[in-house]
Amino acid sequence: MREMHQEPKPAADLAARSSLYAEFLAEREEILRHKWIESEKAGRDIGFERALIDWTRHHRARWRELRRIGKAA
Repeated sequence: MREMHQEPKPAADLAARSSLYAEFLAEREEILRHKWIESEKAGRDIGFERALIDWTRHHRARWRELRRIGKAA
């Protein structure tokens, strides 16, 4: 009888199934949304780095808490 061997999954497939990667993508989407909102307020593109720092300082903790609560429900 022939043994069944699973082919190794490509790295991209592994990343797509990773909960850590999914969290990274969700956080990145929030930062990009924040960048758009703040750029509109400023009347110019504030840049990703500034948006990242601002969002992290002012919104990340609450965002993560809301996600944690949402997953527990």
